[in-house]
Parts: sequence; C-alpha cells; structure tokens
Amino acid sequence: MQASSLLQLALMGLLVAILPLSMVWMSSDPNKFRKLVWVAVFLTFDLIVFGGFTRLTDSGLGCPDWPGCYGMANPFLAHEQISAAEAAMPTGPVTVVKAWIEMIHRYLAMGIGVIIMALLITATVQWRKTRVQAFKPGIPLALFVFVCIQGAFGAWTVTLKLQPVIVTIHLLLGMGLLALLTWLGGREDFLMHPPTAETGGNAAALRGIRRLALLAAVVVTAQIALGGWVSTNYATLACDEFPLCDGRVVPDMDFEHGFHLWRELGKTAAGHYLPFSALVAIHWVHRNFAIVVVAVLGLLVWRARRHAYLAKHASWLAIVLFVQLLTGIATVYLDFPLAIAVMHNAGAALLVLLVTMLNYRVKHQLDVNRAR
Repeated sequence: MQASSLLQLALMGLLVAILPLSMVWMSSDPNKFRKLVWVAVFLTFDLIVFGGFTRLTDSGLGCPDWPGCYGMANPFLAHEQISAAEAAMPTGPVTVVKAWIEMIHRYLAMGIGVIIMALLITATVQWRKTRVQAFKPGIPLALFVFVCIQGAFGAWTVTLKLQPVIVTIHLLLGMGLLALLTWLGGREDFLMHPPTAETGGNAAALRGIRRLALLAAVVVTAQIALGGWVSTNYATLACDEFPLCDGRVVPDMDFEHGFHLWRELGKTAAGHYLPFSALVAIHWVHRNFAIVVVAVLGLLVWRARRHAYLAKHASWLAIVLFVQLLTGIATVYLDFPLAIAVMHNAGAALLVLLVTMLNYRVKHQLDVNRAR
C-alpha cells in the first residue's frame, strides 16, 4: 500500500476522532478525562455493534486487503476494482455496499484508536504533573496495547479469509476492550463519587456477591466465545426450532469437527467440507450454555439488588439478560432477521459492560469497608 494511502487512512482516523474529542474539550464538565473515558466506552460499544453488523451482512471481506481497500484509502478510489469483482461474482464477498460497510468499520476502529492514544497521553502528562490517582496511567497503557493487538487480529481476519478462530478472538478482544474501558470509567466515577458509609453493607454478603460477579464475568465471556463461534461458522440456523433441535433434546452432533479450532471457514482440519452435524453441535452448545448464564446472572441479580450501591446496575442487568434471551430465541423462530441478530450482539456487549461495572463497584465497596 502506498505511503499516500496510508497517510489518508491516518487522516481519516483523526477525522473520526475529532468530533468526540472536540465535544469533550468544549464541554462544561470540569473532569474532561472522565468524560472522554465514557465517550470511548460509548464508541467502543458502537464499534462492537457495527462489527456484528459487518459480520452478519457478510461484509468482512468487502475489501479483501488491509488496511485499505484494493490499496486505496476508501472505496471511492477503488470503485473500478470493486465493481469488477462484483460483476464477476454478484453474490460474492466483494460488492460496493459491503466494501463501504467494511471500511466504515475500520474508520471507526481507527478513530477509537486515536481516542485511546489521547487518553494515554493525557493520563501520562497529568500523572507526572499531579500524581492524582485519577490519572494513574496503567489502565490507559493497557488499553493502548490492547487496541494494537485488536488491530492485528482485525488484519488477520481479512488476510486469513475469516478463519473462525481469528474472527472469534477478534470479537472477544473487542469485548475485552469494552470491559477495560468500563473498568477505567468505574475508577473515574468512584474517585468523583466514592461510596458512603451508608452504602457499606454486610462484608460477608459483599464477598459472596464479589465471588458471584467474578463467576458471572467468566460465564459471560465463555458464552460470548460460544456465540462468536456460532456466528463465525454460520451455525445460527443449524437448529431451526426451540427448545428442541431437529425434533430432539439431544440431536446428532459432531463435536470433533465442530470444535476443532484451527481450520478454514466451512472446512474440517483435513480440508473437507464441514458436516452439518458439526454446525448442530456448535449451535446446541451455545444454546444450552445459556442456561448456565441465566442461572449465574440471575443469582447475581437477586443478591446484588439487596445492596443499595449495586441495586440499579443489578436491575439493568436483569432487563438486558431477559431481552437477550428473547432476541436469541427470536433469531431462531424468525429465521435469523438481521436487526434481531444485531440486537443480540449488542445485548452481549451490554452484559459485558454491566457485569464489569458490578465487579468494579463491589470490589471497591469492599476496599472502602476495609479502609474504615
């Protein structure tokens, strides 16, 4: 890719970041660093949702190279090559619309990368000047490393032709980035509005909630990995009824091929076409692990709602979990409508955000109690 095209891409990332950066800079909020963190959380959530839209519309190879499109900075400049590919294969992975979807996803990712760099620079400079805890740069530095790794997996997603394990890791890294930003946002909120003595609660009960919140983080991560594996293997409709699958509680399934990680899309490790029973296994495991998720998160909600400092987040978690179940079932019954599938992806991101916030709040409530 030519240096001029790389420069144009870099400028595009800056342009995407300028609006949110300007809004934060010109806001009346005295704590602009905290505001920028939550803007980054919001945009990262949007990126995950749009990434799901990109995957669900089969636009992941809308531009079959990286970071540009046929070596160009935008699909306008690559219109001739895109049109030729579309003419040769009208239902193929490269079309004008898919190219724009893919590049918009990349532009948004680059913009978030710029914002994370702004967070790191601001935190480092202010920490050296003031040593104020709010600017401790450890998490911003971790975010910068994280976003670089995420960019690498974004590139491999394209160069390895949507290999399922790479795409699934790319999804998990996006969720991890959202969780880390949310944790940083929780720190900023905590420092601005620390919990009071009235919210202290019973220490033993809080420790129990803390263990449940950690378990919730583990099972949500596992379920997102399974959901990503369903999506990247196009196994969403392998079971087209609920709660049964192919008319049975336990259908015929091929776990060996279904859960072999390193293989091409739609192929076994030996290079043969993936059997349908492997797709059934992928779908069935994700569907049934949802029972574990509901049990763990339901218990967490029930315990956390008794605590004043956690009740609001627990209530939101209950609502999102219920809607997530509905969208998952509706995806099967309604033959995978795009809008509902995107909502299901967004629901997973919201679960990550809320579980992270609950983990942060209960951890620091315990820290406050110990300090008193």
